[in-house]
Amino acid sequence: MAIEHVSDTARWVAVYRAMETERPDALFHDPYARQLAGAKGDEIVQTLKDARSMAWAMIVRTQVFDEIIMAEVGTDGIDLVLNLAAGLDARPWRLALPSSLQWVDVDLPDILRYKLATLGDAKPHCSYEAVEADLTDADVRRGLFARIGARAKRALVVTEGLLIYLSDADVGALASDLHAIPSFTRWVIDLANPRLLKMMSKSWGKAVASGNAPFKFAPASGSGFFREFGWEERAFHSTMEEAERLDREMKMMWLWKFLGRFYPARMREEFRRMSGIVVLERI
Repeated sequence: MAIEHVSDTARWVAVYRAMETERPDALFHDPYARQLAGAKGDEIVQTLKDARSMAWAMIVRTQVFDEIIMAEVGTDGIDLVLNLAAGLDARPWRLALPSSLQWVDVDLPDILRYKLATLGDAKPHCSYEAVEADLTDADVRRGLFARIGARAKRALVVTEGLLIYLSDADVGALASDLHAIPSFTRWVIDLANPRLLKMMSKSWGKAVASGNAPFKFAPASGSGFFREFGWEERAFHSTMEEAERLDREMKMMWLWKFLGRFYPARMREEFRRMSGIVVLERI
């Protein structure tokens, strides 16, 4: 199978960043994406059903995360970004971040070492630290959060492409541990609903499960899931609406929109929130 480990999903998404970068009308530029993806990333995209045609969703996600991070850092006084399960994210190198910003990547040793070795002599725009840690180890996680939180006045936590691979209990434990750190004021996540999870599982479920990365988290309550753990929705960015804004809609989206006119308001809202990027704020 193309996906042999959850870290391979980072190579998969890196291919999408490379595809967008190579467009003449690219929304963003990641000059490192093609090399980071490597042959393994290309193999995944070529092997998985409909993987290339679904690139739009990951490209939109990347761009919206970029915009949110830059806005938070630029206007809301964020002095540290904690990027959990950072994978092959190259934002410290490709975004015009202030040199005073602290950026901390956290992930498993193999993927972080591969990324830094591949980037070679490239210099990040901000202060950068890579932390090798297994976030499923609660003691390690809490110790790390306490250490990083003590360095920040206002920190933004980023979990792009992580939560969908965790159980409800694991997401709740992570949310509680993050909330225990007063300087962790904002948290940006991507979120699917149960309908989308079912669709994704039909297309890619066996492939990701073979790499011990089955899709799991898609709460029926949406961002309301996080409220009992001390977080509430500050902003929701619908993937479908953002795709229209960014001119990266999937094929046949016009038909979905047309048919949507005949659905009751409740179902239209469900489709609008099928997938999105959410900014959470501590309560």
